[in-house]
Amino acid sequence: MIKIICDSISDLPIEIIEKYDIEIVPLTVIFNGNEYLDGENLTNKEFYKMLRETNSMPKTSQATYAQFKSIFEKYDDKEILYIAGSSSASGTYQSSIIAKNDGHDNVTVFDTQNLSIGSALFVIKACEMVEYGYSIKEIITKLEQLKSSEEVVFSVDNLEYLKMGGRISSTKAILGNLLSIKPILEVKDGLVAQKSQVRGKKQIYSTLVNSLVNKYGNDLSNRTIIIGAGDNEDDFNLLKEALLKEATVKELYFVNIGCVVCSHSGPGIVGISCM
Repeated sequence: MIKIICDSISDLPIEIIEKYDIEIVPLTVIFNGNEYLDGENLTNKEFYKMLRETNSMPKTSQATYAQFKSIFEKYDDKEILYIAGSSSASGTYQSSIIAKNDGHDNVTVFDTQNLSIGSALFVIKACEMVEYGYSIKEIITKLEQLKSSEEVVFSVDNLEYLKMGGRISSTKAILGNLLSIKPILEVKDGLVAQKSQVRGKKQIYSTLVNSLVNKYGNDLSNRTIIIGAGDNEDDFNLLKEALLKEATVKELYFVNIGCVVCSHSGPGIVGISCM
Protein backbone atom coordinates (compact mmCIF):
# COMPACT_ATOMS: atom_id res chain seq x y z
CA MET A 1 0.00 0.00 0.00
CA ILE A 2 1.40 3.39 -1.09
CA LYS A 3 0.37 6.58 0.73
CA ILE A 4 0.67 9.82 -1.25
CA ILE A 5 1.62 12.94 0.71
CA CYS A 6 2.22 16.46 -0.61
CA ASP A 7 2.53 19.95 0.89
CA SER A 8 0.41 23.08 0.58
CA ILE A 9 2.74 24.52 -2.05
CA SER A 10 0.74 22.30 -4.43
CA ASP A 11 -2.77 23.54 -5.20
CA LEU A 12 -4.86 20.43 -5.78
CA PRO A 13 -8.45 20.09 -7.00
CA ILE A 14 -10.65 19.12 -4.05
CA GLU A 15 -12.02 16.11 -5.94
CA ILE A 16 -8.47 14.72 -6.29
CA ILE A 17 -7.73 15.21 -2.57
CA GLU A 18 -10.91 13.36 -1.64
CA LYS A 19 -10.64 10.62 -4.27
CA TYR A 20 -7.10 9.60 -3.33
CA ASP A 21 -7.20 10.59 0.36
CA ILE A 22 -4.08 12.75 -0.01
CA GLU A 23 -2.38 13.98 3.16
CA ILE A 24 -1.28 17.62 2.83
CA VAL A 25 1.51 19.02 5.01
CA PRO A 26 0.71 22.70 5.62
CA LEU A 27 3.22 25.52 5.42
CA THR A 28 2.86 28.39 7.88
CA VAL A 29 1.49 31.78 6.81
CA ILE A 30 2.55 34.79 8.91
CA PHE A 31 0.15 37.71 8.52
CA ASN A 32 -0.18 40.85 10.65
CA GLY A 33 1.80 39.21 13.46
CA ASN A 34 -0.33 36.04 13.52
CA GLU A 35 0.73 32.55 12.42
CA TYR A 36 -1.63 30.25 10.54
CA LEU A 37 -1.33 26.72 9.20
CA ASP A 38 -2.24 26.94 5.54
CA GLY A 39 -5.58 25.22 4.91
CA GLU A 40 -6.04 24.16 8.54
CA ASN A 41 -6.90 27.29 10.47
CA LEU A 42 -6.83 29.63 7.47
CA THR A 43 -8.97 29.02 4.38
CA ASN A 44 -8.25 30.47 0.96
CA LYS A 45 -11.41 32.59 1.16
CA GLU A 46 -10.40 34.08 4.53
CA PHE A 47 -6.89 34.73 3.23
CA TYR A 48 -8.08 36.52 0.07
CA LYS A 49 -10.26 38.79 2.21
CA MET A 50 -7.35 39.60 4.53
CA LEU A 51 -5.14 40.43 1.54
CA ARG A 52 -7.74 42.77 0.06
CA GLU A 53 -8.28 44.61 3.33
CA THR A 54 -4.67 45.34 4.33
CA ASN A 55 -1.56 46.94 2.86
CA SER A 56 0.80 44.59 4.69
CA MET A 57 2.39 41.64 2.95
CA PRO A 58 2.18 38.14 4.41
CA LYS A 59 5.16 35.80 4.67
CA THR A 60 5.34 32.04 4.46
CA SER A 61 7.44 29.63 6.49
CA GLN A 62 8.45 26.10 5.50
CA ALA A 63 6.84 22.99 6.91
CA THR A 64 9.04 21.68 9.72
CA TYR A 65 10.93 18.51 10.54
CA ALA A 66 8.48 17.91 13.43
CA GLN A 67 5.48 18.08 11.10
CA PHE A 68 6.99 15.52 8.73
CA LYS A 69 8.18 13.29 11.57
CA SER A 70 4.64 13.15 12.97
CA ILE A 71 3.05 12.35 9.60
CA PHE A 72 5.67 9.76 8.64
CA GLU A 73 5.07 8.00 11.97
CA LYS A 74 1.33 8.08 11.31
CA TYR A 75 1.80 5.97 8.15
CA ASP A 76 4.71 3.84 9.36
CA ASP A 77 2.96 0.68 8.16
CA LYS A 78 2.83 1.87 4.53
CA GLU A 79 5.14 2.89 1.73
CA ILE A 80 5.09 6.69 1.65
CA LEU A 81 5.63 8.81 -1.43
CA TYR A 82 6.00 12.48 -0.56
CA ILE A 83 5.75 14.78 -3.57
CA ALA A 84 7.33 18.11 -2.67
CA GLY A 85 6.84 21.62 -3.94
CA SER A 86 10.01 23.11 -5.39
CA SER A 87 13.09 22.75 -3.18
CA SER A 88 14.45 25.89 -4.88
CA ALA A 89 11.55 27.96 -3.54
CA SER A 90 11.10 26.49 -0.05
CA GLY A 91 13.02 24.67 2.68
CA THR A 92 10.03 22.33 3.11
CA TYR A 93 11.68 19.67 0.94
CA GLN A 94 14.80 19.74 3.13
CA SER A 95 12.69 19.37 6.30
CA SER A 96 11.21 16.19 4.82
CA ILE A 97 14.65 14.79 3.99
CA ILE A 98 15.84 15.32 7.58
CA ALA A 99 12.71 13.57 8.90
CA LYS A 100 13.05 10.73 6.37
CA ASN A 101 16.67 10.15 7.36
CA ASP A 102 15.63 9.90 11.00
CA GLY A 103 14.59 6.27 10.73
CA HIS A 104 11.92 6.29 8.02
CA ASP A 105 13.20 3.98 5.31
CA ASN A 106 9.64 3.53 4.01
CA VAL A 107 9.61 7.15 2.74
CA THR A 108 10.51 8.24 -0.79
CA VAL A 109 10.73 11.95 -1.56
CA PHE A 110 10.25 13.47 -5.03
CA ASP A 111 11.14 17.11 -5.75
CA THR A 112 8.78 18.46 -8.43
CA GLN A 113 10.86 21.63 -8.90
CA ASN A 114 7.48 23.25 -9.46
CA LEU A 115 4.78 25.23 -7.70
CA SER A 116 1.02 25.43 -7.21
CA ILE A 117 -0.93 24.03 -10.18
CA GLY A 118 2.39 22.89 -11.66
CA SER A 119 3.46 20.65 -8.77
CA ALA A 120 -0.18 19.52 -8.42
CA LEU A 121 0.05 17.76 -11.79
CA PHE A 122 2.81 15.50 -10.46
CA VAL A 123 0.64 14.58 -7.48
CA ILE A 124 -2.28 13.70 -9.75
CA LYS A 125 -0.07 11.59 -12.01
CA ALA A 126 1.43 9.73 -9.05
CA CYS A 127 -2.04 8.98 -7.64
CA GLU A 128 -3.18 7.60 -10.99
CA MET A 129 -0.12 5.37 -11.22
CA VAL A 130 -0.64 4.05 -7.66
CA GLU A 131 -4.21 3.20 -8.69
CA TYR A 132 -2.87 1.24 -11.67
CA GLY A 133 -0.49 -0.74 -9.46
CA TYR A 134 2.86 0.83 -10.32
CA SER A 135 5.71 0.57 -7.81
CA ILE A 136 7.26 3.67 -6.24
CA LYS A 137 10.41 3.16 -8.32
CA GLU A 138 8.35 3.09 -11.52
CA ILE A 139 6.40 6.17 -10.45
CA ILE A 140 9.55 8.17 -9.67
CA THR A 141 11.09 7.21 -13.03
CA LYS A 142 7.97 8.39 -14.86
CA LEU A 143 7.68 11.65 -12.89
CA GLU A 144 11.33 12.49 -13.63
CA GLN A 145 10.62 11.98 -17.34
CA LEU A 146 7.60 14.27 -17.16
CA LYS A 147 9.53 17.22 -15.71
CA SER A 148 10.59 18.39 -19.15
CA SER A 149 7.13 18.00 -20.67
CA GLU A 150 5.21 20.35 -18.36
CA GLU A 151 4.02 23.88 -19.10
CA VAL A 152 3.02 26.23 -16.24
CA VAL A 153 2.13 29.85 -17.03
CA PHE A 154 0.21 32.50 -15.15
CA SER A 155 -0.33 36.22 -14.70
CA VAL A 156 -1.37 38.69 -12.01
CA ASP A 157 -3.95 41.44 -12.13
CA ASN A 158 -2.10 43.93 -9.95
CA LEU A 159 1.65 44.54 -9.78
CA GLU A 160 1.46 46.02 -6.27
CA TYR A 161 1.88 42.63 -4.59
CA LEU A 162 4.96 41.78 -6.66
CA LYS A 163 6.34 45.22 -5.72
CA MET A 164 5.65 44.74 -1.99
CA GLY A 165 7.28 41.31 -2.13
CA GLY A 166 10.41 42.80 -3.73
CA ARG A 167 9.89 40.95 -7.02
CA ILE A 168 9.77 44.14 -9.12
CA SER A 169 10.76 47.77 -8.55
CA SER A 170 8.31 50.51 -7.50
CA THR A 171 8.91 52.30 -10.82
CA LYS A 172 8.13 49.19 -12.85
CA ALA A 173 4.98 48.56 -10.80
CA ILE A 174 3.70 52.13 -11.21
CA LEU A 175 4.39 52.21 -14.95
CA GLY A 176 2.97 48.72 -15.43
CA ASN A 177 -0.27 49.58 -13.66
CA LEU A 178 -0.60 52.89 -15.53
CA LEU A 179 -0.05 51.27 -18.92
CA SER A 180 -2.02 48.12 -18.00
CA ILE A 181 1.02 45.92 -18.63
CA LYS A 182 0.54 42.38 -17.35
CA PRO A 183 3.48 40.02 -16.84
CA ILE A 184 3.28 36.48 -18.19
CA LEU A 185 5.12 34.34 -15.66
CA GLU A 186 6.42 30.77 -15.74
CA VAL A 187 8.09 28.33 -13.39
CA LYS A 188 11.70 27.82 -14.46
CA ASP A 189 14.24 25.74 -12.54
CA GLY A 190 11.90 25.65 -9.57
CA LEU A 191 11.39 29.43 -9.34
CA VAL A 192 9.01 32.01 -10.81
CA ALA A 193 10.43 33.90 -13.79
CA GLN A 194 8.99 36.37 -16.28
CA LYS A 195 8.36 34.84 -19.67
CA SER A 196 6.87 37.84 -21.49
CA GLN A 197 4.34 40.62 -21.00
CA VAL A 198 1.10 41.78 -22.60
CA ARG A 199 -0.83 45.03 -22.76
CA GLY A 200 -4.31 44.83 -21.28
CA LYS A 201 -6.06 42.11 -19.34
CA LYS A 202 -7.89 40.65 -22.34
CA GLN A 203 -4.57 39.57 -23.83
CA ILE A 204 -3.75 37.40 -20.81
CA TYR A 205 -6.16 34.55 -21.60
CA SER A 206 -5.14 34.01 -25.23
CA THR A 207 -1.45 34.31 -24.34
CA LEU A 208 -1.69 31.67 -21.60
CA VAL A 209 -3.62 29.31 -23.90
CA ASN A 210 -1.23 29.87 -26.81
CA SER A 211 1.66 28.93 -24.54
CA LEU A 212 0.12 25.45 -24.28
CA VAL A 213 -0.99 25.17 -27.91
CA ASN A 214 2.43 26.25 -29.21
CA LYS A 215 4.08 23.51 -27.16
CA TYR A 216 1.63 20.62 -27.55
CA GLY A 217 -0.64 21.46 -30.51
CA ASN A 218 -4.43 21.88 -30.50
CA ASP A 219 -5.28 18.34 -29.41
CA LEU A 220 -4.89 18.31 -25.62
CA SER A 221 -7.35 15.47 -25.09
CA ASN A 222 -4.68 13.10 -23.73
CA ARG A 223 -3.26 15.63 -21.27
CA THR A 224 -4.21 16.76 -17.77
CA ILE A 225 -4.86 20.50 -17.48
CA ILE A 226 -5.47 22.66 -14.40
CA ILE A 227 -6.83 26.20 -14.44
CA GLY A 228 -6.17 28.14 -11.25
CA ALA A 229 -7.21 31.54 -9.93
CA GLY A 230 -7.49 33.41 -6.64
CA ASP A 231 -10.67 35.27 -5.74
CA ASN A 232 -11.06 36.49 -9.33
CA GLU A 233 -13.82 34.03 -10.28
CA ASP A 234 -14.45 35.59 -13.70
CA ASP A 235 -10.95 34.65 -14.80
CA PHE A 236 -11.78 30.94 -14.44
CA ASN A 237 -14.52 31.19 -17.04
CA LEU A 238 -12.69 33.53 -19.39
CA LEU A 239 -9.57 31.34 -19.43
CA LYS A 240 -11.67 28.19 -19.88
CA GLU A 241 -13.52 29.85 -22.76
CA ALA A 242 -10.24 30.83 -24.43
CA LEU A 243 -8.87 27.30 -23.95
CA LEU A 244 -11.90 25.50 -25.39
CA LYS A 245 -11.93 27.87 -28.36
CA GLU A 246 -8.38 26.90 -29.33
CA ALA A 247 -7.96 23.28 -28.22
CA THR A 248 -9.63 19.92 -27.70
CA VAL A 249 -9.66 19.17 -23.99
CA LYS A 250 -10.79 16.13 -22.02
CA GLU A 251 -9.32 16.23 -18.51
CA LEU A 252 -9.69 19.73 -17.04
CA TYR A 253 -9.60 20.72 -13.37
CA PHE A 254 -10.24 24.02 -11.58
CA VAL A 255 -8.58 25.12 -8.32
CA ASN A 256 -8.37 28.17 -6.11
CA ILE A 257 -4.70 29.05 -5.81
CA GLY A 258 -3.73 28.89 -2.15
CA CYS A 259 -2.12 31.02 0.51
CA VAL A 260 1.50 30.09 -0.27
CA VAL A 261 1.53 31.42 -3.83
CA CYS A 262 -0.97 34.26 -3.22
CA SER A 263 1.28 35.53 -0.41
CA HIS A 264 3.64 36.63 -3.17
CA SER A 265 1.28 37.29 -6.08
CA GLY A 266 -1.83 38.73 -4.43
CA PRO A 267 -5.31 37.22 -4.83
CA GLY A 268 -5.79 38.35 -8.45
CA ILE A 269 -3.79 35.56 -10.04
CA VAL A 270 -4.77 33.33 -12.95
CA GLY A 271 -2.82 30.48 -14.50
CA ILE A 272 -2.88 27.24 -16.40
CA SER A 273 -0.75 24.10 -16.24
CA CYS A 274 -0.54 21.12 -18.54
CA MET A 275 1.36 17.83 -18.53
